[in-house]
Amino acid sequence: MRVSSVALAAALTLVCVSATLHGQRPDDQIDARSMALLARARAAQASGDLQGATDMLETAVAVDPRNRVAFDALAQVADQSGLPGKAIRLYREALLLEPNDVAALKGQGEALVRKGAVNRARDNLAKLRMACKAGPCPEAAQLAATIAKGPPVATAQATTVPAAAKD
Repeated sequence: MRVSSVALAAALTLVCVSATLHGQRPDDQIDARSMALLARARAAQASGDLQGATDMLETAVAVDPRNRVAFDALAQVADQSGLPGKAIRLYREALLLEPNDVAALKGQGEALVRKGAVNRARDNLAKLRMACKAGPCPEAAQLAATIAKGPPVATAQATTVPAAAKD
C-alpha cells in the first residue's frame, strides 16, 4: 500500500510539472503582436514620427517584455530624440536579455560617448570585441571611431571644471 501511494504521488507530480512546462513559450518565441507593433514602429520612425514610434515600441515591450529588438529600437528612437541617458538605460534592458547583443553594445557605447562617459564606452568596446571574436565586426570599428572622435563639444565643455572653480 505504501509503495502505491508513493508511486501515485510521484506520477501526479510528474504530470503537474509537464503540464506547466508545456504551457510556457520558449524564450526565442516573441509574441506576434509585439513583432507587428515593432514593424509599425519602424515605419513610423522612418517617416520621422518619433513620438508615434516610441508609443508603439513601448506597447510592444509591454506586450512581450522579452522582445529585445524592441528595446534596441526604443533606445535608437530615444537617441534620435536627443535623450542619450534614456537610450543607455534602454540598451541596458536589451543587454539584460542578451549580453552579447552587438547592436545594443554598440548603441550603448555611442550613447555613453555622447554623455561624456568615454571610459564606460571603452568597456563596451571591449565587450563588443569579445562578442565578435569569431569574425569581422563592423560595429566594433564604428564604436572605436566614435570613441576616438570623443564627446560632442557641448558635452565636453559641460564636463570640464571652469578655471574659476578650481581656485
